[in-house]
Amino acid sequence: MTDLTSRLGLDDTGSVWRGAPYPVLVVSAAGVIAQANDAALRLLPGAVPGAPLADAVPAWLSRAHAQVHDPAHDPVARDAAGTSARGPIGAATFEARPVRDGDAVAWWLTDATDLERATQALRVERERTAFLDRASSELLSSLNLDRCMEVTARLAARHLADAALVILPPARRRHPVAYCGPDGTVVREELVVDPESVPGLAEALQGYPPPPSRWICPAAAPGWLARDGHVEVGSMVVTALPGHGVPAGALVLLRGSGHARFSEGEEVFARLFAARAGAAMSAARLYAEQAGITETLMRELLPPRICDLHGVEVAARYRPSEHTARIGGDFYDIHPPAEPGQESLIVLGDVAGKGLEAAAVTGKIRHTLQALLPLAGDHQRVLELLNGALLTGGGHTRFVTLVLASIRCAGDRVRLRLTSAGHAPPLIIRTGGRVEEARTEGTLIGVLDHITSVTDTVVLDPGETCLLYTDGITEAMGGPLGDEMFGDQRLLEELRRCGGMPPEALAERVEMLSSQWVGGGDHDDMAVIAITAPRLAHLSAVGGHGRGGFTA
Repeated sequence: MTDLTSRLGLDDTGSVWRGAPYPVLVVSAAGVIAQANDAALRLLPGAVPGAPLADAVPAWLSRAHAQVHDPAHDPVARDAAGTSARGPIGAATFEARPVRDGDAVAWWLTDATDLERATQALRVERERTAFLDRASSELLSSLNLDRCMEVTARLAARHLADAALVILPPARRRHPVAYCGPDGTVVREELVVDPESVPGLAEALQGYPPPPSRWICPAAAPGWLARDGHVEVGSMVVTALPGHGVPAGALVLLRGSGHARFSEGEEVFARLFAARAGAAMSAARLYAEQAGITETLMRELLPPRICDLHGVEVAARYRPSEHTARIGGDFYDIHPPAEPGQESLIVLGDVAGKGLEAAAVTGKIRHTLQALLPLAGDHQRVLELLNGALLTGGGHTRFVTLVLASIRCAGDRVRLRLTSAGHAPPLIIRTGGRVEEARTEGTLIGVLDHITSVTDTVVLDPGETCLLYTDGITEAMGGPLGDEMFGDQRLLEELRRCGGMPPEALAERVEMLSSQWVGGGDHDDMAVIAITAPRLAHLSAVGGHGRGGFTA
């Protein structure tokens, strides 16, 4: 020990090392304190020379000495031999560094309290940052408000408190509430509650800063908040869930009476979490509102259901160009007669372009035509008024091509008045397979100040069909090499094999042929309408006549 004493400046008189600012203990191989300077004695009064180390110092330092002196007694300790040790002494944290020479070890102790606090704070901050990152990912993984409420309540109960409640602003006098208790089960319900009964809740629902938890008396928690004893409330935090300019709701955190109260740092962290949860819930609510508006508007733009036209058989098919859309630039409308004996009106149109922009123009045209129904007997007048409405509508107006078909039953025949406005003329499929093109033409709508049109009158015998279609059918690009249009001629050849076919089957076949021709490639909007005169089926089994399958 003499060599170590001299190497460390510990002479026999102690004039150098006793006044050293750091506590120093020299311990023998037998675990007995040989030397202790004044700083060591002030820190550890029992560490007098001759005292057993285990009796004079905390257990962590005694174990460290055993490992340094004889690491062979613990394989893990062998790797730690010669390294520092850290542990508490009183209210402070000290780090002990060994200097070994032979059998003796000198332990130098330094106060590491501030370092330990900084390390602990950094560790907590990293854990909180990681939690906020995970929480943001989970909250933003869905734009469903109910799911956001459940995720917020569950995460808050698991990581911030013993129980948590998410409370939204009232809807029809009831507050949507999501509760999660210690078992992790989320319960959602709608409650009639008085926010004033919970300190700070009314303010939080309006987006105001929450009161500190120390201002809130846990005994003030009403039964619906504490779930009638599910959690014996010892402390409570109420904080706002801030949204995008409008409060998204409030978050209430509850801790049991046996747990520590919320610290100031925990309340700040709760507000950081609430900010992320509020943003996610606000985004989910905004998405739900926009989805509802879109659905309402979409219903006005979707093709109508096929309705009865007093015996005239009608079938339609519609396929938008975009796979994810339900509407586009092609459209059709079916208007039954206002009174028996009057004409029905069918409109098929194609707005330039595709997608939502074209659909917006489609909606305008359909509403305008709806208003012009009293004039439907005069196709030219209807087209002139529609043209004027598009030209004076303001902004950039897309042009549109149309076919108007006025329909009237005449016994077992159907009389059609057909007018094309820049659109492909309708095709007439006779029962023998002959295909005729209606003799109608006209100016497209929405471009010129003055338009012209020619109306053709066509009579359909029983089982004969008038086919209206948009250019998405004939201009479909595909085929074996993917670069050839389906074309008018190919359509005519197919229709010649469809004489007498029911309108549902005919419309479906035309759409199917074009879709198969396109394959998986891009295509324009497609719309098809088949108008068929009532077919008289000879039902020998029942000995009468009635509507049904066709006979050759």
